[in-house]
Amino acid sequence: MEQKKYTVWQRLGKVFGPDSNLDQQAPIFKFDKKELLKTKNKQEFETEKLEAQQSLYIGKQWQKVESNLYQQAVYYEPTRMASYYDYESMEYTPEISAALDIYAEESTTPDQDGDILKIFSESKRIKQVLIDLFVNRLDINTNLPMWTRNTCKFGDNFIYLKLDPEKGVVGCQQLPNIQIERLEKGMRFQPDKYSQEMENDALKFVWKEKNMEFNTWEIGHFRILGDDRKLPYGTSMLEKARRIWKQLLLCEDAMLIYRVSRAPERRVFKVFVGNMDDKDVDAYVQKVASKFKRDQIADSKTGNVDMRYNQLAVDQDYFIPVRDAAANNPIDTLAGAANLAEIADIEYIQKKLVTALRIPKAYLGFEEAVGEGKNLSLLDIRFARTINRIQKSMLAELNKIAIIHLFLLGFEDELTNFVLSLNNPSKQGELLSLEIWKEKFAIYKEAVTEIANTISPTSASWAKKHILGFSDEEIKLDIQQQRIERAVAGELVKTPEVITKTGLFTNLDSLYVQKSGGTETAPTEGGEEGGGSPPPPGGAEPPSPPPSEPPAAGGGAEPPTTERLVRKDLDLLLEETLLTGTDYVDLSKGRITIDQIDKKLKDLIDK
Repeated sequence: MEQKKYTVWQRLGKVFGPDSNLDQQAPIFKFDKKELLKTKNKQEFETEKLEAQQSLYIGKQWQKVESNLYQQAVYYEPTRMASYYDYESMEYTPEISAALDIYAEESTTPDQDGDILKIFSESKRIKQVLIDLFVNRLDINTNLPMWTRNTCKFGDNFIYLKLDPEKGVVGCQQLPNIQIERLEKGMRFQPDKYSQEMENDALKFVWKEKNMEFNTWEIGHFRILGDDRKLPYGTSMLEKARRIWKQLLLCEDAMLIYRVSRAPERRVFKVFVGNMDDKDVDAYVQKVASKFKRDQIADSKTGNVDMRYNQLAVDQDYFIPVRDAAANNPIDTLAGAANLAEIADIEYIQKKLVTALRIPKAYLGFEEAVGEGKNLSLLDIRFARTINRIQKSMLAELNKIAIIHLFLLGFEDELTNFVLSLNNPSKQGELLSLEIWKEKFAIYKEAVTEIANTISPTSASWAKKHILGFSDEEIKLDIQQQRIERAVAGELVKTPEVITKTGLFTNLDSLYVQKSGGTETAPTEGGEEGGGSPPPPGGAEPPSPPPSEPPAAGGGAEPPTTERLVRKDLDLLLEETLLTGTDYVDLSKGRITIDQIDKKLKDLIDK
């Protein structure tokens, strides 16, 4: 009756609101004289009073901790905005963009059936409801890789859930991560710029640009928890690479500037000036140089050609005055930089970047797999742990979406009757696990095998507990299961005696009957076959076949033996309408007709 007092949205708010069991709340302690224990025992009274005082102190401590977390979130908000802008810029670096693609692809690897998300439930109805939710309504095969990439990029990803009180979750919409703010309970916020700050009474989400508030069950907040300093938000997979990324950009820019300025070759022209006055040398050299290269610069304001401000480009030559007319090599060549292939500093920064991204270099194309791929296999197992951590973060919010959908559809008693999972991207991890189990079973077999003229080293129970890791309850359950399986095996051995005919081949037996002599016969009701058709009910005589036509004139031979077939034997050859009204087919008529045709053909040929 109490449930009818609230709407479905109010009840959903209670499930995910401040009074729910899904959220940890501050303990509430009251210290009132009326609530103290009334007793005549002074010691008991003092003990109860001390406990109430300590409880009140603990409650105040909790509030201080919450206030500290609130201050931390307030100070982190401007830093979060700066981080998001860095993440957007990092997207244009090929190594980081490829790393984000690898995170998304490895975390959402489809299985052999093409499914990304696996759903397990003891209830077939719950499983079908969740399959409809994730496959048809949320289009998980298309959206989940995108959500995973955004979550790895920013550390957070916000989606808006389209809810219907009767249909549940009917769709979703991606929200701009940089504009969404998460407000925990107890945080102070300003609803709009014209109102005063107020304390938040429950978890909410705010779209700052649109001045909109959302309840916790309206928003799906995917986040990767890793750094407590960034709570209540997640931590980006690129966070540890931000500083290194900036260093890499500076090193690459410096390398390009050095190559452009130092790589070209230049010529040194020695201009003979003789005994010319020092004041006239510069003008003379410039005059000679202008004869080689006259780059005209047009003034954009006046349109005049200005020859006085020609800049010496990085690939232009040098003109040096000399007074010795007999100087050797009037034109020399200055070689460009010879150390252009030395990029050890760039490689050093790239190694640090790959280490921060926690992706094997071979995945990003920096190096080839060595040692027949064994080294890469070990790195693959380590990388799979990183992927599993991302998958757990995504599954946590997918579980929340599934619970909201089931609650709106009325499955309040089965909100946890399902398990969601994503595929393991690493086959090397599975192979390693199989190798470990193989070694365990080999040791177990040796431990329980009886030695000649003595006993086995250990009992089967001891080996199961210490080698296979079974608990005492699991050992008992395994023994019971083995007993049941032996009973089932014994029943399977006696199957031919219990079941003599399964009926699986009844249709085939009715079509393909056993042949006896030259005549095909159908099986009787008891399964035995005899010559002729089955007897009619009541013991009556079977109907006689229709008389055949007499043979052609002139033939003294005996008429051919009439062959009859039961109608059901010709179902594959004749139409149903051809045999209506009779159970027999006389093939002698056809043979007589064929003989007449053959005779007439011979007469025509003889003529």
